Amino acid sequence: MNLPKRAEDAHATLAAAFNTGDVATVMNMYDVTGIIVPEPGKPVSGREKFEEAITAILSVKGKMEIKTVYCFQTGNVAVGRSEWSITDGDEVKISAKGIEVMLQQADGTWKIVVDHAFGAEANLVA
Repeated sequence: MNLPKRAEDAHATLAAAFNTGDVATVMNMYDVTGIIVPEPGKPVSGREKFEEAITAILSVKGKMEIKTVYCFQTGNVAVGRSEWSITDGDEVKISAKGIEVMLQQADGTWKIVVDHAFGAEANLVA
């Protein structure tokens, strides 16, 4: 899987990675020194915790779709807002509104450094 060359393509690339069902492919999208929040109130960091979080999300069988609501970039940093879901046929297994911070790599590609999968939910309390 190729990393996105534009920050605004990160959501589509992430969905495609998840839909491979392969942990290594999904992990490639992330800077594991960052943070992933796979469920509300439970942020984790580091390779091992990222792998655990991604493995858990991949255990939800179905197709992931991510809609980019917005993506703002300044220099080598971007923030995106997404609406995502995992569906199996007509059944919605999970859906949420997320916020992602992306960092441009030295080769011009983008990785996600903060993935708050539920960060834009209306009832989220800090």
